[in-house]
Order: sequence, then C-alpha cells, then structure tokens
Amino acid sequence: MARTILLTAGGTGGHLFPAQALAAELGRRGHVVELATDARVSDFGKDFPARAVHVISSATLSGKSPVALARTAVKLGKGLLQSRRLIARLRPDAVVGFGGYPTFPPMFAAFLGRVPSVLHEANAVMGRANRMLAGRVTAVATSFPLVDGDDSQFAAKSVRTGNPVRDAVIAASGRDYEAAGPGDAFRLLVFGGSQGARFFSDAMPGALERMTGEERARLELVQQCRPEDMARMREACDRLGVRAELASFFADMPERIARAHLVLCRSGASSVSELAVIGRPSVLVPLPHALDNDQGRNAEVLAKAGGAWPVRQADLDAERLASLLGELMAAPERLAAAATAARAAGHPDAVGRLADLVEHVASRAPLSALAAHLDQRGSAS
Repeated sequence: MARTILLTAGGTGGHLFPAQALAAELGRRGHVVELATDARVSDFGKDFPARAVHVISSATLSGKSPVALARTAVKLGKGLLQSRRLIARLRPDAVVGFGGYPTFPPMFAAFLGRVPSVLHEANAVMGRANRMLAGRVTAVATSFPLVDGDDSQFAAKSVRTGNPVRDAVIAASGRDYEAAGPGDAFRLLVFGGSQGARFFSDAMPGALERMTGEERARLELVQQCRPEDMARMREACDRLGVRAELASFFADMPERIARAHLVLCRSGASSVSELAVIGRPSVLVPLPHALDNDQGRNAEVLAKAGGAWPVRQADLDAERLASLLGELMAAPERLAAAATAARAAGHPDAVGRLADLVEHVASRAPLSALAAHLDQRGSAS
C-alpha cells in the first residue's frame, strides 16, 4: 500500500544525507516522500528525491540573551504553525525526523496531530533537539549504542537500525581494500564534513614539511579545503613537491573514500557510517567543544571496533600528525586490518531496516511485532 511519508531534517549534509537515503528507498517501495527542512537545503538538498521540498521557519537555541531566546521562540513558533498547516494538507501516514532544531516544528506538529512518527538519532549520544522530542514520538531509531542513559530511558521505543547511507556509498563499498606496499603511491584523503574544516588546512602544511622526502614522494593527497584556504594549501603542496588534488567540495566523495589507503577526517555520524560501510581505515579528529561531544563518542565506536585511530584536535600538532601519517604509511598490514574491522562495524542494510520501521509505524502496528523481522533481516545481510 502506497503511503505518504513526510521527512524532516536540518539543512546540513549530516542530517540530509541519511534522509536522502531513506527517501530513495521509500520511493523504490512506491511511497510518496516530501521533505520539510530549513533554508540551507539549497546547499545540500538540490537533488533530494522528494515530490516537494518545504522550507520551514526554524532557529537553533544558542546563547542566553533574552532577546535572542525571544527571537528563537518566535521563529520556532512560526515553524510550528507552518508545520501544522503542512501536515493538515498532506495528511502523511508518518513523519520521520533526522535531528537538528529544524526538525522540531514538524515533529512536534505530528505529535499534536497524533500522526505516527519516527525519530532517527545518527550519533552515539542523543542531540538536544532529539532528546526533547524522544518522549513524544512513536519510535526512536538509533545508529549506535546510545550513551548517557538514553538507551535505557527510551528502551521501549528504541530500534537499532544503523545510519542510512546514500546509494553511492553502497556502490563504493563493493571495492576491496588494497594496501599500498613499500614504495607504492599512498592515497591520503582529508576532509572535514560537508562544510570543510579549517583545522586540516592549518595542520597539513606543517605536517607535510616534517614528513621525510620519501614519504612525500609516495603521497597522493586529496583534500577538501574551504575556498579561503585553497591558495595556501596549494602553495605548500607545490613547494614541497606533493601531488595534490584540492577542492572545496567533492561530489563523488564515496568513490574518493573507496580509493583511499587512509582517511583523515572529522567524526560526524555520516562520515563514520560511510567509512564503516565502505571499509576504510581512518584517523578521526572529533570536532572540539561540542556540547554533547557527539563526534568524540562516534569516533570511540569505530575505534573500539578496531577500524580507526581517534586523536583529539588539541593533541594533533604538525609534529604529531607527520609522525602518525608516516607510521601508518609504513604499516600496510595495520591499515588492511583496520579496513576489515571498519567494514565489519558497518550497517549496509541500515536504510532497509529504517524503511521497514517507517512502514511498520505508518501502519500503526505495535513495535513488538517488528523485532523478529529486523532480526531476520540482520542475519541475512
């Protein structure tokens, strides 16, 4: 039976990519998908597979100024009214939220309208917006074992699905890892998430200077840089004779990950999930100063599986980075073992599991009836 499903996600890649994967899967199953998000969708959601995209007023709770809080409340209130009108018009069978404050108005409107709903948590620690919504939804889909008591708090409605990855990631996962032998070209991929990271453009020139000439001669660097950092990264690579491809955005990032011998990146939920599904070793540098330390917790999950080396940004100066890169370049067996461990920790069936959950919730059947089906899917994958 074809159903109408409303997805809602914050307008950044970390929120939109798993929503995009679910939208594609639901579309393949014959359902109608619509998306509610914020104005940033123009950057990351241009090709989102939805019948329509609705921009909803939203704001992030930040700061303690009464004026700022009042402005946020007004924007969220406006978004709630827009969402209630949208739900009344679409009459969706289910609403699915992927985190970020832009999901709050549509998800709360679903609660007020008694529409079945699913909240997806991509990280190993539940975000603030999701924590506020979790008690008001039909089901909570998790990607990792949650920390800080969230698993036990929402155990009755939690379902482990994994974090959906895009079709391009699944396609890239078919390439086996081939370690670089002594003297072979070594492909290093550096990126900082959908918006880049200045830290890597600050750290890499000094690290390249401290690497040996032999290491630099082997290196083939692919690095995502912010536009304002491109010139100095290019100058450093040219001066040191490092072969490098630099860009502010790579549309084929999954394929870039698959070609890499080692990945150096942040540990956002989408990045960690894609590294695991494709099966590539990584040095993970969590974004510092995050309120919930979500990236740190994500990195811990992959590190415990043996697929990554997490390093705090404060501990990663140019000397340490050069030493770590040189050490790993000289240890193809360690990298190959980490690639195998990363792949074992991945959930390539996550989008199917989440789509099953959404269909189940939309049918208004009890969650208890879904467990056996998902267990069977997991054993078959």
